[in-house]
Formats: sequence, structure tokens, C-alpha cells
Amino acid sequence: MSFDSQGSRKFGELTTNHVGELLAILLDGKVQSAPRINEPILGGNAQISGDFTFEEAQYLANILKAGAFPVGVKIAEERTVGPTLGQEAIDDGIRAAVIGMGVVLIFMLIYYRFAGLVAIVALAFNMLIILGSLAGFGAALTLPGLAGLVLTIGIAVDANVLIFERIREELRTGKTVWSAIQTGYQKAFWTILDANVTTLAVAAVLYHFGTGPIKGFAVTLGIGIFASMFTAIVVTREIYGWVLGGRSVERLSIGREVIRNTTIGFLSKSRRDSLYLQSSLLSA
Repeated sequence: MSFDSQGSRKFGELTTNHVGELLAILLDGKVQSAPRINEPILGGNAQISGDFTFEEAQYLANILKAGAFPVGVKIAEERTVGPTLGQEAIDDGIRAAVIGMGVVLIFMLIYYRFAGLVAIVALAFNMLIILGSLAGFGAALTLPGLAGLVLTIGIAVDANVLIFERIREELRTGKTVWSAIQTGYQKAFWTILDANVTTLAVAAVLYHFGTGPIKGFAVTLGIGIFASMFTAIVVTREIYGWVLGGRSVERLSIGREVIRNTTIGFLSKSRRDSLYLQSSLLSA
């Protein structure tokens, strides 16, 4: 410790008059340390010797620095504020997720009939897996987690739609129901895998570089990807196998196609030339 001229004089008088006594170091009215004065300290520099660890010495130094401020801490008021706004936001998020999932389920049931019912059962399994995994990890339900949950619903439905459309294509070629189901799953598998691996890579990057809320979103999304692939590829297939039971079924309730043989010329010659021109202008 170093003192200015005035402090050096006062500290010298203090130590001279109290040699052999303890000098208490206080912070906020509490004694933090009480070293013994071995001799008068007249040079304006003082040090505390003793059997201190590095952490203890650092703590004492911080106390001495804090005591240099002329203003102490005084509690004027204590107040507890409940997380009203946060709870309202979570309630709104849950409500939006339930409404969105309800709309999706109704659409799947109307458009795909029995196949839509299979997708609904698989989606219920999906939600159970995700919520069970989050509970197992001790994770709290936050707004980013809700966003990841809603996105997972879309991913799961998208996988089911890909499979159902593949099955429809196979049925149009004249295959039997069970053969169309088997081929549809085989052909849709790699498309679903590619899409989910890409999304999983994004979730991994978000978890590695993100902060707390972003990590919560990434964890929910990552768990949801694995759950969606399992329920869409394995659970729905097992449901079909259980319902059909090896029987020869002539028709499969998979709904009617509203739009068939749709071809949109996104890359016609005129469009390609226009895109090339725009790319060249942007590059320049």
C-alpha cells in the first residue's frame, strides 16, 4: 500500500501509537482482515505479510481497492418483480405452436386421408420424443426452444409429404400397394436424409458459436431433426406394416392429387438468358 504525504503522516502517527496491536481492515462495516503492527511505518509504504494463498492475497487486495472509494453501499429499497412479460410471451408462443400444429394436422388429414392419420400419429410420437429428451436434459422451455419446436413440426410434416408423394407416384405406375409403399420409402429416404443433415449442420454451428438463447434453439432443433427422421421413416412405415399385416390391399387411402403433372418452366431458354445477364451485371 502507498500513501500520499497527508496519508503517510496520519498512518505514521497511527502505527507509532499502536505498535504490537491489530489494525482492522473493514469493508461495509465488517472486518475483513486484522494484521498486527510490528513497527512504526513512516515511509508512506506498507505491506501485509502472512501465510496467504494467491487467491486470499488477491481477495484482500481487491478489498483494499474497494475501500478506497468514499461512498459505501447502502440498500435503499428491495423489490421483487415477477417474470410477467416473459411468461406472457411463452404463453403466446405455446398458443401459436398449438394453433399452427392444429392447422397442419387438419390439412394432412383432409388432403392425405388415412396417410394423413398415420402422419398425425407419427407427429405425436415426435413431440413425445422431443419433450422427453428436453426433460431428460433438464432444459427449460424458452421462446427460442418453442421456435425450434415449431420448426421441427414443419420438418416432420415435410418428410411425410415427400414419402406420401413418392408412394403416389409408384401407385400411378401400377405397382401394388405394399410394393409402392416400400419403393416410396426407399426413394424418399436420401432426399430426407440430405435435407436433415444440412439442417443438423446449421444447428451444430448455432450451438457452437451462439449464446444461451441461440443454443437453446439449436438443441431443440437438433433433437427434433433426429426425432423427425425416426418417426417419418421408421414409425410411419411400421404403422403401415401393422395395418396391412401382409394382406393384399388393392387401394390405399392416400387422398387425391389436386394438381397433377405440373411443369413450370423455371429454366426455359429465355429465363436462362435473363438470369445469365443479371448474374453478369451483379458480378461486374
